[in-house]
Amino acid sequence: MHLRALLLTLLLLLPGLTTANGPLTIAAASDLRFALDEILDAYREAHPDDTVRVTYGSSGRMTTQIMNGAPYDVFFSADIAYPQKLRAEGHAVTEPEVYAIGRIVLWSNRMDASEMTLEDLLRDDIRRVAIASPTHAPYGVRAMEALKSVGVWDDLQSKIVNGDNIAQTARMIQAGGAEIGIIALSLAEFPDLAEHNYHLIDDALHEPLTQGFIITRRGEHNDTAHRFSEYMNGDTARDIMRRYGFVMPGETLPEDGPADTAAAAP
Repeated sequence: MHLRALLLTLLLLLPGLTTANGPLTIAAASDLRFALDEILDAYREAHPDDTVRVTYGSSGRMTTQIMNGAPYDVFFSADIAYPQKLRAEGHAVTEPEVYAIGRIVLWSNRMDASEMTLEDLLRDDIRRVAIASPTHAPYGVRAMEALKSVGVWDDLQSKIVNGDNIAQTARMIQAGGAEIGIIALSLAEFPDLAEHNYHLIDDALHEPLTQGFIITRRGEHNDTAHRFSEYMNGDTARDIMRRYGFVMPGETLPEDGPADTAAAAP
């Protein structure tokens, strides 16, 4: 009997094996920190028996962690290329699915960014400009692309400071580590940050922030993983995502939307 119990324990600990009703562990890009927290609150009300835990970070780092056996059942990436990579290399059991399109903004809690342009970042009164690391953070890559598009990337090198992910970049600006920076619209819409104005960066200046998710090999038999994935496609989750500035798959920003205007504080 003891040997049988030991064998069962070892089987449950093997990578990729999860009980059908076990807790759900999510890895999520940090631009989702506020929107996904709100979605999870609504999900838990609808499914009080489900246990869900979420870890936020940079999409690139989390991809590497999943490839190395990190215990995540679902992965929400800020760039669908990472879930595609996991699927291609056998670490995902579902096809990558687009859940949103992200946007980037100029944001500061020290100066009015609403009328600023990317070229203004070269001003002498701006000593540090924060962006997420382009090495492993999709929002950092898109910030770099936009700065290159307007021809200021090279001249800004002495000013640029990097956050490990987009949430850390926003915190860096808040704490005074930079006068201004490029962050996710979804973070700028959070009440604490929305007290300050931002300027929405023209999405023609960078590749789309097409965000996608997958169920990992570990989450294949986790009922909660599949249930929550379906919930993300429902009206409640989509309405919350829109409120945080995400564009839903198949939708576009309205012509009178914020694309060419500054967003005022509520």
